Amino acid sequence: MSVLDIILTYLKVFAVGGAICTIAQLLINFTKITSGRILVYFLLSGVFLQAIGVYEYIVQFAGAGATVPISGFGYLLANGAMKGAKESLFKAITGGITSAGIGLTSAIVFGYLFALIFKSRSKKN
Repeated sequence: MSVLDIILTYLKVFAVGGAICTIAQLLINFTKITSGRILVYFLLSGVFLQAIGVYEYIVQFAGAGATVPISGFGYLLANGAMKGAKESLFKAITGGITSAGIGLTSAIVFGYLFALIFKSRSKKN
């Protein structure tokens, strides 16, 4: 892989991930939708786009730029459920959590460790 290929890959990742984050920031700044609702909308958009077969192409093009934002988590859940549905109804229900298990576990473990290490304090206004 040449240096030019690496730079092009980084540009694609940054462009797609940045576009997703820019859309979220515009929604925060120019609408009255709460951040929590925007989070849910993006998660559900990842599920919907994977269900109709579009998000897989975005992931193939942008890699981490599409899988790291919360819409990528929705994609991961839908993808796991779709793969599990090919085997059985039970695996269709549990497939999403199974595919996201490593990420969820590491988020919980590292969150707990950092909570032990650092002292929390309230934000000063």
